[in-house]
Amino acid sequence: MNKKKLIAPIVITTVIVLYYIGFAVLCAFVEGIPLLIKLLGGVIPLILAGVCIYVLVERIKEIRSGEEDDLSKY
Repeated sequence: MNKKKLIAPIVITTVIVLYYIGFAVLCAFVEGIPLLIKLLGGVIPLILAGVCIYVLVERIKEIRSGEEDDLSKY
């Protein structure tokens, strides 16, 4: 297994997840925003962070199994 191929997806996913979590926390603590907007601004980024983590896990499985290029199948 080539560990160099895992570095980029992990780093990019970490940065994006930290951004989404930061955005959700920021939405929760800003004053003057209605509760519904706070909930949407907090829940949606957390859902997107979860999706990013799921995609990362799938990508790691792909790299470990040797399926590097799915386009070569078509």
